[in-house]
Parts: sequence; C-alpha cells; structure tokens
Amino acid sequence: MNTADQSSKHIAIIGAGIVGVSTAIWLQRSGHSVTLIDSRGPAGGTSYGNAGVLASASVVPVTVPGLMWKAPKLLFDKNGPLFLRWSYLPKLLPFLIKYLGHANAKDVNHISDGLALMLRDSAEQHLAVAKGTGAEKYITIGDYLFGYADRAAYEGDAFGWQLRRDRDYEFEEMDAERFAEYDPTMAGRFGFGVRCPDHGHISDPGGYVTALAHHVEKQGGKFIEAEATEFLETGGEVSGVNTTQGPVEADEVVLATGVWSNPLAEKIGIKVPMEAERGYHIEFVNPSIKPKAPIMVASGKYVMTPMDGRLRCAGIVEFGGLTEERSRAPFELLKRQTMALLPELEYDRIDEWMGFRPSTTDSLPLIGASERHKNVWTGFGHQHIGLTAGPKTGRWLAQMINGHKPNVDLDAYSPLRFNT
Repeated sequence: MNTADQSSKHIAIIGAGIVGVSTAIWLQRSGHSVTLIDSRGPAGGTSYGNAGVLASASVVPVTVPGLMWKAPKLLFDKNGPLFLRWSYLPKLLPFLIKYLGHANAKDVNHISDGLALMLRDSAEQHLAVAKGTGAEKYITIGDYLFGYADRAAYEGDAFGWQLRRDRDYEFEEMDAERFAEYDPTMAGRFGFGVRCPDHGHISDPGGYVTALAHHVEKQGGKFIEAEATEFLETGGEVSGVNTTQGPVEADEVVLATGVWSNPLAEKIGIKVPMEAERGYHIEFVNPSIKPKAPIMVASGKYVMTPMDGRLRCAGIVEFGGLTEERSRAPFELLKRQTMALLPELEYDRIDEWMGFRPSTTDSLPLIGASERHKNVWTGFGHQHIGLTAGPKTGRWLAQMINGHKPNVDLDAYSPLRFNT
C-alpha cells in the first residue's frame, strides 16, 4: 500500500478482534500511529471462538429461499442447528421479520455477490496481513471439505453449490471411496463429500489474533483495555474517544467492536438492525482423531477443525440476545453429533465456549465512513465470516482512511444503507 503522500495521523480503533487488529497493521504500514481499545483484550470475543476456517466459499447466507417454512421445524428438532431462547422472542421479532424478508433468490444473489467480493482471496489476505508479524505460523493454506451422508443429501444443497458455481468457485465432488482416499481417518464416515481448494484454517484463532495485536504494539501501537463509551467532539467534529480509562484523542476513529458496536454507531447517526447470533464450540483436548482438513458436517451444520492440541467443533445458531448465560442443549448437540461420527474418539477433556456473532438483517457487514462524521469509520457486522473477512476489511478501511478509494464497489456494505 503506497501512501507516501499521506501525512501521519493517529487513529483510534475500537475493537481488538481480527478486523480491528488487521486495520491497525495496515495503517501502521502506511505510516500512521494507532491505539487499539477493547475491554476484553485482543481476541476476547468471536475472534477467539470461531471455527478457525478461512472460508472463502462461504457465500451462501443463512436466509436461503424456503427458510421461512423450514425454520419452525428446525426449532423443534432436537438435532437441528437452530435454537431460540423463547423469552427473547418479543424483542427479536422486528429483526426476525426483516431478516427472513431476505430469504428470496434476488436478495440471496445480492448478498452472495457481496460475500464473494470480500472472501474470494481470504487466504492471500491473511498471509499478507500476517507477513513479518510472527503470526504466520498459525496459518495453514489448504482445503475445506463438506461431508454429506450421501449424494442425495449433497443434491439437497444444490441451490448453494450453484451460487458458488455462478461465482466461479472451484470444487471437487467426492464419492465415499474418494473421500476415504483423501483422508483415511474419515473412511466410512461420509457417503459423499466436496473438496474446496484454496482455503485454509488457523491452528489457534485466539493465539493468531493475539500475535497480530502484539505485533501492533511492537511497532509502536498502543493498547488500552477499556470500554469506549462515547465519541469526543470538538467544534462539532469527532476528535477522539472517551473510555473508562480516560479520553483518547485521535484524527480518525474506527468502530470495529462486533455486536457491541450499535450504541456507538447510533451516536454518529448509523442505525443498524443487528442481533447477537450466539455461536457455540466444544474442543476435544488431545484427541485421538483429527481430520486432515476442516470439515463442514452438513447434517449438523457445524465444522470440525484440527487445531493445536485439540479438535474444535463449532457452529449452531441461537438467537437469545447478549446475555452471558449459556444454553446446555447446543453443547450437548455438538458432542452427541461428533461422537456419533467419531465413536472411537478418545480425549483428555472437553472445553466449552459461547460467543456472539454480529448479524445484520441482510447478512452483510458495515464498512465505510459515517455520513455525519467523515473521520469515523465502521467495520462490523460480519456474522459468520468475521475471521475470514477480517484482513480484507482492515485493508479496505486503511485504504479509505488514506484517501485511496478501493478499486471495487463497496456500496453493498454502506453503513448508511439501513437509514433510508
């Protein structure tokens, strides 16, 4: 990124997840100084607990056509991947109505285009942001697999695979014999599969994002463990951020704190219909079995990812707000499904985690400048693909802060699109 013509600025970045840390690195490489602000520390939220996959082909939103009729059945299926805390339903309904309104072919194609633009080169983007940081050791470039019970189950997902074909994604169909040849540890476990090349995974998402954050500090950046409470204003213009540890003056501010971004976004005139989509994972520590590459277990809509010293199984969609109280059913479902698939699996213990994905009604993030304050930028709302899209989002934000418009159309991510 050549920005020699730009004078050095100080940028305050609210959020030290993958988006905020990536933005900080690209801004430092442009000659700017940065301060990261996060009350949970680096990778304290969803950037820690995700499935760890660089899921370049994750261009199929949850809101596919027919979801409105399938959702009730999924909610009452004890083996289904969709959960709802019923006491939260009255508050959720306005969001849910708008969310389900996008479950049609026209909107899905629009969303899929927006996702593909962000995700297609995710492996390359991660290698670029991590270069020279020490975090490269966590990145493995390789395949991402989808495992099905049989060909009929695969053909039941034909709509999603056609979306990928239409956007020129390459993938290999594999019968049971080919699947077993590719990964002998999975022999007999899937009747059909799909191999998606040019993806990758992170062997320790928390360690990865923390290493990137440490690099920011080594390059002179500051980290403040605090909550950002409001924007500072001077003469009607934003001049920094007030935090629970005191004020931070800045020339530019980036809001990248995931599902917790809404209160501050509203202060700068950005109205976002966004909900906390609660995600769960369990980890089998020191497992006796690990797949060769991450596998989306299609029957359960969850991912098994081989990580450092553990097997992480992550997925589940639960709508229930920002309460920290965990539901037991998602954990039990992940364990039950994994043990049914790997009945001979041995391990030392199971660790559990629950976190919050920032889900907008149209399944796309908000990336760009506030209309009210041109020096305040947004980078949040990435739903299921925050880890995958984080480095590219950070690169786009750094380019725009430097006054260089990215050579792609970012209108689909406009922070103002919900204001009309």
